[in-house]
Amino acid sequence: MKSFAITPASEADIPELIDLLGVLFSIEQDFTPDTDKQRRGLAALVASSAGHIAIARDEDARAVGMATAQLVISTAEGAPSAWIEDVVVREDWRGHGLGRALLDAVLDWARNRGAVRAQLLADLDNAPALAFYDRLDWQTTRLGARRLMLDR
Repeated sequence: MKSFAITPASEADIPELIDLLGVLFSIEQDFTPDTDKQRRGLAALVASSAGHIAIARDEDARAVGMATAQLVISTAEGAPSAWIEDVVVREDWRGHGLGRALLDAVLDWARNRGAVRAQLLADLDNAPALAFYDRLDWQTTRLGARRLMLDR
């Protein structure tokens, strides 16, 4: 088993996190890498008390995976809920428990802040990711994601 450590990300980690998002966005059809946008989003998450980024590093301190979580208030639950996003593991690290460990890290963070539910979106064409979430007992729902880009 490969050795890794998971810690909360800091502003200094943003360049490596942008690289990891490039890996993820090359897989997901709905998103495209944009360094400036990713830098702004990651900086906002690092600075937010309602957001968290877990970063995984190998024994050489190279960033090999990440996951993010953000708290929202669920009226259905009457309590905070966690939106999990940006779960990505470098290809040479897949199958070594890193994805599960990253999810555990962001879910623990959310639980410690009162979240009672977590949800995420997964690209419907990413069979390995869907199988991964199935193995971890994430349930499918009858809800479909929609989006609307807002003018500034």
